[in-house]
Amino acid sequence: IDWKDRRFWPTVLPIVLVTFPAAAQAYFWESFRLPFGATFLVLGLLFGEWVNRYTNFWGWTYFPISLVWPTSLVPAALFLDIVLLLSRSFIVTAIVGAMGWGLLLYPSNWPILAPYHQATEQYGLLMSLADLIGFEYVRTSMPEYLRIVERGTMRTFGKDVVAVAAFFSA
Repeated sequence: IDWKDRRFWPTVLPIVLVTFPAAAQAYFWESFRLPFGATFLVLGLLFGEWVNRYTNFWGWTYFPISLVWPTSLVPAALFLDIVLLLSRSFIVTAIVGAMGWGLLLYPSNWPILAPYHQATEQYGLLMSLADLIGFEYVRTSMPEYLRIVERGTMRTFGKDVVAVAAFFSA
């Protein structure tokens, strides 16, 4: 949970993740004329991610499952499929649908991330709960420079930087 609301999550993740749903969408549309390839692939991806979360995070290390959920991609995939259904054009889907994919990724996860944006003061530092979780739950593969909590800033609050990052990814 502590990395999901950083500045790179709304930028890098949509760019990387749009490729597989777009490929599945093209296959389903060309082969069967069915406009739900992206949603079908995303549902399969989310199923695999939940199996991974339960097996690896909770099953082996007993990490709290409420802190390791996968990104909610279904609204963005539905938008991508609806654009293809209405336009029936790969070019329009590539321009409008991919832009909607990038813009919808972060807001569709706000209801899940909202409780972790609460401010707290720990050890004389002002931080969000997401920063506190990242600071308290030490993961052995995470370098120390990623765990540094900045003094006086709440970098998980995002503010206007997140909107710029989302538009850049779109």
